[in-house]
Amino acid sequence: MCILKKIYYSCLLLVITWNAAAQNVEVSLPVDKQLSAIPFDSASKLVVRKIILKGNKKTRNYLILREIQFKSGDSIIIGTINKSFQLARQQVYNTTLFHEVNVELAMISAYEMDVIVTVKERWYIFPFPEFKVIDRSFNEWLVDRNADLSRVNYGLKFEHKNFSGRRDPLRLFLLSGYNQNIAFSYSQPYSDKALTQGFGVGGGFLQNREIAIKTSYDNKIQFYKRDDFVKRNLYFNLSLRLQKGILFRHILNLAFSSIKVSDSVITSTYSPNYFNTRSPSATLIDFAYTYQYANVNNVAYPLKGTTGYYSLTKRGLGITGGINLFAIDGAYNRFWAYKKNWFSSLQFRANVKLPFDQPYINQNAIGYGDANLRGLELYVIDGVAFGIIKSTLKKKIFSFTIPLSKNSRLLPTLPFSIFAKTYLDAGYSFNKRKFDTYLNNRLLYTAGFGIDILTLYDIRLRLEYSFNQLNRRHFFFESK
Repeated sequence: MCILKKIYYSCLLLVITWNAAAQNVEVSLPVDKQLSAIPFDSASKLVVRKIILKGNKKTRNYLILREIQFKSGDSIIIGTINKSFQLARQQVYNTTLFHEVNVELAMISAYEMDVIVTVKERWYIFPFPEFKVIDRSFNEWLVDRNADLSRVNYGLKFEHKNFSGRRDPLRLFLLSGYNQNIAFSYSQPYSDKALTQGFGVGGGFLQNREIAIKTSYDNKIQFYKRDDFVKRNLYFNLSLRLQKGILFRHILNLAFSSIKVSDSVITSTYSPNYFNTRSPSATLIDFAYTYQYANVNNVAYPLKGTTGYYSLTKRGLGITGGINLFAIDGAYNRFWAYKKNWFSSLQFRANVKLPFDQPYINQNAIGYGDANLRGLELYVIDGVAFGIIKSTLKKKIFSFTIPLSKNSRLLPTLPFSIFAKTYLDAGYSFNKRKFDTYLNNRLLYTAGFGIDILTLYDIRLRLEYSFNQLNRRHFFFESK
């Protein structure tokens, strides 16, 4: 009953929030008013004479045209032009290469129109210093590690998000501090003339002064730590991508890792199940296939539409023993937009790893990456199978833009959109009894309320106050 009261008050918070008309995260854009002034039958068609691009200085024309579902010479039913233009704008914006995208029409005759796509490019080059905590989240570093400044990585990151103007990001990392990491990656999503195939390549070397070796009964990560480095990892990966449509893609990935840990890690004192072998080193070879689908207004912060994926992963060349694994992973997310800036969403995620007798390094489940329950961020629930459901109700309470410099590509304006939200999450993580912890093999549920702040370059700030079935309250802050 106590948890139901808290959920009720969370919903009440949203009901009393005030409404503002300004909107920064667009859900839909109307077609130019010029169309409604022309007395056409909605079933009639207009021919796209040509598509005119404006504002792209670095980005290649053909990359923008590839994201638009209609081409020069196509005919569009007048009654569907608004929807067609919205999808075109959405797909071009979701390349994450532009601040703004506008799609307009210009009537040429009673039967023809030009489509004008105007974009404002982002700043693509980011050489910046790195100063980041090594823990899973800022809260874990602040609460569990007492804001220990020795637990940070520092160095330099260089990122070019549009290296040759073909949406091809190049990244270089040179990091030291608590861990050391030298890494690079480059991807080219459209490497053939038909713009349907692409590739990615990356690699690096990582040294850690501590590693997670097991999870305690109260669902806290236990670490093995020494003054010297206790884990070394040399890794490479290669990916191939096929995308014939604009809403879905297929990805094949091959990854290689050579991992060596301190001899003491795999002893009975610490983590004999770390690799499921008696050797302190392992070679991991991963083969993965992923199917992705995205049809949302904004990939960074969806308010309307659908996303989803499923993936099949084989780790190791054998079938049983050691680190061999076959995993099935999938997610489905649905987002709804209502009147007066109200929004809701349902998100599903599930994962199964076979066989169930997996080494510790293959048991990541709830609490890692995006597989989390809001209110249990300070806990990890390992498992060989898990499922989570996340439901959110939110309202945009206001948005505004601070003008800076009209001639600046880096900071032309500083936009802010603020959403108030309430949420209810549930999940379940299965693991074999010999690895059982307090939160394994039981229904988990959390609830809470909070604020999302969106600003330039899709930077998102999450401020949340949550409560869980352990009757613990928790304030969480995260930036992405």
